[in-house]
Amino acid sequence: MRTGSLRKAVEVQVAADAVEKLVDAGVDTVLLATVDVQGRLKGKEHDAQTLLSRLRSGPLSPEMCGYVLGTDLGMTPPGDGPFSWQSGFGDVALLPDMENARVLPWLSGTALVLADPVSGGRPHPLAPSTVLTEQQQALADLGLVPAVGIETEFVLYEGTARDAAASGWRGLRPATWDNRDYALDQPPRVREFGRRLRRVLAAAGMPVEAVKGEGAPGQLEVTFPYGEAVAACEQHVLFKHAAKVIATEHSLIASFMAAPSTGIGSGMHLHVSLEGLDGPALAADPAAGIELSELGGHAVAGLLTVLPEVAPLWAPYVNSYKRFADHSFAPARLAWGRDNRTCAVRVVGHGPSLRLEVRLPGADANPMLALAAVVAGIRHGIEAKLTPPPAVGGDAYRRLDAPLVPRSLEEALGRFETSALAGELLGEPAVAHLARVARLDLDHHAARVTDAEVECGLIQA
Repeated sequence: MRTGSLRKAVEVQVAADAVEKLVDAGVDTVLLATVDVQGRLKGKEHDAQTLLSRLRSGPLSPEMCGYVLGTDLGMTPPGDGPFSWQSGFGDVALLPDMENARVLPWLSGTALVLADPVSGGRPHPLAPSTVLTEQQQALADLGLVPAVGIETEFVLYEGTARDAAASGWRGLRPATWDNRDYALDQPPRVREFGRRLRRVLAAAGMPVEAVKGEGAPGQLEVTFPYGEAVAACEQHVLFKHAAKVIATEHSLIASFMAAPSTGIGSGMHLHVSLEGLDGPALAADPAAGIELSELGGHAVAGLLTVLPEVAPLWAPYVNSYKRFADHSFAPARLAWGRDNRTCAVRVVGHGPSLRLEVRLPGADANPMLALAAVVAGIRHGIEAKLTPPPAVGGDAYRRLDAPLVPRSLEEALGRFETSALAGELLGEPAVAHLARVARLDLDHHAARVTDAEVECGLIQA
């Protein structure tokens, strides 16, 4: 037997053993899934016993229609490109990570196997996981490894999605009616939702750091501990899946829209630290009155330079930009500061725990793509030895010298598609692909008449 064949046989046996353990633990359904551009799980349900039989008879070579990597939120494909009508909608191969199959306690008798799209035996260049790992590898080539902690806000509404659709998505009632920021007296249904969410995530090996009330009616925030970058993003995808399932159990809707209603914003804050060969790389010498290292300054400057060039990675929808309002706790200007929540980049922590909190992404962003944008910015700042502007110590919303965050998806897309820097850092094929997907959302909204337009124009116009 050739060495390659022997290795393949060993891999099949390992996979079979992993599924057999799941079956012995009472699992009857295996979800074989990948992460799409929107950051959602997409895949098929497999009978666990049938899957085990297939593995015992040979390698598992799953495939999936490639358009899952190139559609919009409503699964509409583009008119051109690799995942369009012109392409014929062929399959992409998947490489399942059978050894890390995970039981999903929020779905009875169900386990999840994540799979990476591949092309020609290599990671598919347009898959979100590949976009992130390529940026991570480029940073590793500089001797730096990121650690990531994600905190996400979302809003709970009463009722079911079916009821909301039947009412035309009007009259949605938040699960709380006032500002419950840091409140410990949540209504029973909200409190039970939070308890159940914490329990199932912990049982799945993803314990949360905290669940807290946020400032908008019905709004909560979930914070996860620090971890490896790809694992942190995968954990976030599973958290959103669990939150939606558990919300339905409690006759609630969990919305991860960036701006679910006028004046309400939900963010996804990315906390990033860097580890170098000599230890934490962002901290300098606090005893000398210097907290942020020279490398840390380069990283901050890189973020402020690159993030506006690649905004569709962290603000992918028309709705995403309605979150960026003055004094909303969502940044409106590209500024940075020490422990300053009015800034796009907040330096927080002390000594070895010093980290960068990037507050631009909304809760609607794919964490893999948002983090890829952040890592690309950090890398560019370090490689180019960029110098950041002075830190903002007060109200960044009033700093007219700081550039504005892109105000619309149309503006952001125009900049993204023509940015030489975006193409250099991400690669032209990825830029073209992600721009094509973002344009689907722009086109979707372009011809639709909104309630706000009717309100303003029905009588006055």
